[in-house]
Amino acid sequence: MRLFLNALLLLAITNLYSQNSIKGSVTDANTNQSLAFVNIYITDLEKGTTSNENGLFQIDNIPSGKHTMQVSIIGYETQSINIIIPNSNDYTIRLIPSAIEMEDIIISTPFHKLQSENVMKVEQESVKNLRANGAVNLADGITNIAGVESVTTGLSIGKPVIRGLSSNRVLVYTQGVRLENQQFGAEHGLGISDNGIESIEVIKGPASLLYGSDALGGVLYLNPERFASTNSSEGDFGGNYFSNTKGYNTNAGYKSSEDHFKFLFRGSLTEHSDYKTKDYRVTNTRFREQDFKAGIGYQDHGFKTEFRYNVNHSKLGIPEDIGEQSTLRTPLLPFQDITNHVFSSKSTIYLKNSRLDINLGYIYNDRKEFEDHHHHEDEEEHEDEDHAEDEHENEVLEAALHMKLKTTNYDVKYHLPTLGKFETILGVQGMNQINTNYGEEELIPNATTNDFGILGVSHIHFEKSDLQLGVRYDNRHINIQSGIQKNFNSFNGAAGIKSNITKNITARINLSTGFRAPNLAELTSDGTHEGTNRYEIGNIDLKNEQNFQSDVNLEFKNDHVEFFVNGFYNKVNNYIFLSPDGTFIDGDPVFVYLQDDARLYGGEIGLHIHPHPLDWLHIESSFETVTGKQKNDTYLPLIPANSISNILRVEFERPWLKKGYAFIKLKTTFAQNNVDVFETTSDGFNLLSTGLGGTFSLFKNEATITLSGTNLTNVNYINHLSRLKPDGIFNMGRNINIGITYQL
Repeated sequence: MRLFLNALLLLAITNLYSQNSIKGSVTDANTNQSLAFVNIYITDLEKGTTSNENGLFQIDNIPSGKHTMQVSIIGYETQSINIIIPNSNDYTIRLIPSAIEMEDIIISTPFHKLQSENVMKVEQESVKNLRANGAVNLADGITNIAGVESVTTGLSIGKPVIRGLSSNRVLVYTQGVRLENQQFGAEHGLGISDNGIESIEVIKGPASLLYGSDALGGVLYLNPERFASTNSSEGDFGGNYFSNTKGYNTNAGYKSSEDHFKFLFRGSLTEHSDYKTKDYRVTNTRFREQDFKAGIGYQDHGFKTEFRYNVNHSKLGIPEDIGEQSTLRTPLLPFQDITNHVFSSKSTIYLKNSRLDINLGYIYNDRKEFEDHHHHEDEEEHEDEDHAEDEHENEVLEAALHMKLKTTNYDVKYHLPTLGKFETILGVQGMNQINTNYGEEELIPNATTNDFGILGVSHIHFEKSDLQLGVRYDNRHINIQSGIQKNFNSFNGAAGIKSNITKNITARINLSTGFRAPNLAELTSDGTHEGTNRYEIGNIDLKNEQNFQSDVNLEFKNDHVEFFVNGFYNKVNNYIFLSPDGTFIDGDPVFVYLQDDARLYGGEIGLHIHPHPLDWLHIESSFETVTGKQKNDTYLPLIPANSISNILRVEFERPWLKKGYAFIKLKTTFAQNNVDVFETTSDGFNLLSTGLGGTFSLFKNEATITLSGTNLTNVNYINHLSRLKPDGIFNMGRNINIGITYQL
């Protein structure tokens, strides 16, 4: 591997090319009028500008080679233009009017194309839109994306579920590197704030070809906030208030870019008290989150690099039962205290007709859990009885569970020169991970994990079709402190085709395999799992989970109607699950890890109507369903219930208001009767939401105000994926969210 990397670096260093400029004009394709304030963005350079009042633009310091330029503005179809520098540098761009929302470049797939050009079907949504819909946090927001749900423990802890698969079967990427933060734990969330995140992409299905182990069920890809346009600066601050929790979220950021250097930073603070149902507050669902993100970039002489850093500190209450009723924000015992550091660097070396991408990451996760009976006992031994209660309130707690996870990873990809219809990428990826225990309780043992993978993928362009093929090999080695060593290997591949059947109809078929190596908890657990009241015993002989999934996507799109159907069938061999063995230890039932084949199937259907001439009116409906079964036809646990969403949305402009909108949404979740033998069924429910907002001028700067309400009828309901369901604890009741952002 070292020789491979050295060879690529030597090739890059000896082939640097000079900087260039591109310029052009943007006009309306129907009227030929110049278009001002159009966004022109070169994706791989993360560099862009806007057209002036005459529709003209220019971007300087562009390295030689092939790039993708995205041209977009509200009210027009987004264009993706392949540019080859220095062969051409003057462009006349004619945009076609459209009521369809702007597209964006998909970053999570290897060739960075618009979704309409992508062979894989990828869902993308901006964080701004998720907030406008009333999302309290990231885990709540992703449930607005078709095919995505969240396993929750109260409001603060949520784990993404993609088509019925979650935890270590779904890989999360942030800042271009894989997030590793003890995600195997049922009571552990993402540890990522949505502040400083621009958009979310979801790959629904095996993505092991691109990302290796743990991407068996899909990928949640978080795109960080973009740097400012070249030679510009901007800042903003804002906040949200949530009526249900008496909570708030405040954030402020600033960014600036010059020809060569650019930087940004953003800080945020979030606090919530216990959330309220129609009848009571759910004790200890309160939490506090502090987050800081920063980035610095440099580009010159065929080389681009950026470094980003994120630190997130969260103090999260762990709910157990209904007790104290208050609006205090300081968590009670038990609670988690988690600090997550993410360091990442992305560098690109541009050659004449190719490029080398080098992504490096380091994640440091410090996880502490505090319980009632873990404190300095010697502090109480000599207390005077009259002061014992005061001392107990002021004592310093010791973490019952204290784990540190240190992860280093690398991702190196070489984009070969385009050969006719072929675009090809070769790459290597790897990870070193060290888990260390410091508390008196040990959830999983000290261990070191090393991953290595090598991949090749090609995109082949035809006149009306695109074909994508890829293969990959992975090895995972786990060295456990007790002396046990485990090795897991897997070959995986993927093949997909996108075809434009007619001008308005596009079809996609993707076949892919994925794998997941067993995690440390599944291999080595031996003890009572607090909060679940069960004694878990690992199975050191577990094998890889290996799956094969077929995906079919059909889309119809014209000026006023969009319709899509997604279907999938996913067969998972050696699916790992917990099962009781009928015995008890210390009064707790014993659960052991077993394996059996499983299958999941289902899909999504969606319709979007924006009728002419009422282009400001949008009627949207979507339906999603998934069924999961073991080989013996018993149902898998934690499978989301079928649901349907209906949205009526209007967009409007006034002389004093820009980007105005209003919506009303009804989401119907059906009863879930297809449950695992250790689950109970869940009733269906309806949630009504509404919202409005827009941007206006305030003191010569732009201010954006949003107002939204969720669960407006204040119904008592329990989501099937709530960890509080066994205790009969309801999800959150009515919530009104008021938000404001002010541009400096």
